[in-house]
Amino acid sequence: MLDQDLVVPRGKPIIRPAEPGDVDVLHRFVHELAEAEQFPGQVTAQPADLTAALFGPHAVAEAVVATVDGLPAGFALFYPTYSTVLGRPGIHLEDLYVRPEHRGGGLGRALLAHLAELAVRRGGARLEWWVLHTNDPALRFYARLHARALDEIAVMRLDGDLLHALAGEVGVPAAGV
Repeated sequence: MLDQDLVVPRGKPIIRPAEPGDVDVLHRFVHELAEAEQFPGQVTAQPADLTAALFGPHAVAEAVVATVDGLPAGFALFYPTYSTVLGRPGIHLEDLYVRPEHRGGGLGRALLAHLAELAVRRGGARLEWWVLHTNDPALRFYARLHARALDEIAVMRLDGDLLHALAGEVGVPAAGV
């Protein structure tokens, strides 16, 4: 029998809201995710940034941690959205990560099911996320869930100097607004 054929029995995963004591683990997971996705850029977020975003007085996101046998195995970080067309809230999944040794056992699906239930419980109409075109394993996983790719929209971004340049236009009357 080869090592890869060994099946290690594991306990049932537990998915719970992240707590301030989870920040270092979440930060490590963000780095592992960026490395696994071969993210085109450097992770500049620090644990203090996650603490402020998740637990600060003006928290902008939430996270859940998945544990198996009491050890962190994955996480999902998300924030609320709103559809003016539907008139209902939703959830945008920013990051979903399952450590390699826990993949293939349903943990990613359990994290997404948890968020779907949360969206429904909050009166939401959507659970949305982005995925890199180069992340073939994730694309296959989402296809098995019957998630659909949105061909009718393009993701747009302003950041860095361009963001600051546009922000510098405040005070200049905008035509037609």
